[in-house]
Amino acid sequence: MSSRLHAVVFDLDGVLVESDHLWEEMWSGYAARHGVEWGSEDTKTVQGMSSREWADYLNRMSRTRESVADTGRTVVDGMVAAFEQERVGLLPGARETVEAVSAEVPIALASSAPRRLIDAVLRGHGLADRFTATVSSEEVERGKPSPDVYLEAAARIRRHGTECAAVEDSSNGIRAAHAAGMAVVALPNPAPGYRPAPDALALAAEEARDLADVRERLLRLLGRPAPQRSS
Repeated sequence: MSSRLHAVVFDLDGVLVESDHLWEEMWSGYAARHGVEWGSEDTKTVQGMSSREWADYLNRMSRTRESVADTGRTVVDGMVAAFEQERVGLLPGARETVEAVSAEVPIALASSAPRRLIDAVLRGHGLADRFTATVSSEEVERGKPSPDVYLEAAARIRRHGTECAAVEDSSNGIRAAHAAGMAVVALPNPAPGYRPAPDALALAAEEARDLADVRERLLRLLGRPAPQRSS
């Protein structure tokens, strides 16, 4: 079976690593230290934003005298510390999915995480060499839901967006990948407050249950035979 798809672009948070709750912990903790309550709607608003975009949002919300750069640095320092404390673990099936798909086609990463966290996580989990390119949304003009980070990821592996599949878990991420012309495999986070909005899910080409299901769907979309599951 032939396919028009020749590459895959993965998101990081909530797709390969279990970290969405940690980002919320860092944002809400920063707000609380400034006497402000961070809610689930705030999390939904900033999910997918670049670090400078969510830092600006958090900075204004907290009415802090710190610069946006300092606000962002404080939160990212907390995330790096969480990784060093082994709190940013791979999701079940992430390693197998990355290895299986990268053995067939080039793969890239399009993440809202800052560069130093992307590099630390991929190196720390031994996956860095599997990716042909990685892009942080801090390296493009606009974060998700704008398509910039996905378009840049495709460009770095010398593909058009329409030649790529993407794997995303959040509303803004799905919207960004779809706007880049990619066939989106949605991997919704089932936790309350994290599941993508219905209008975002409607943009996905497929919706997967878990990463094993993502792997099978990606290989099928790429025209490759899926590995047989062990009985």
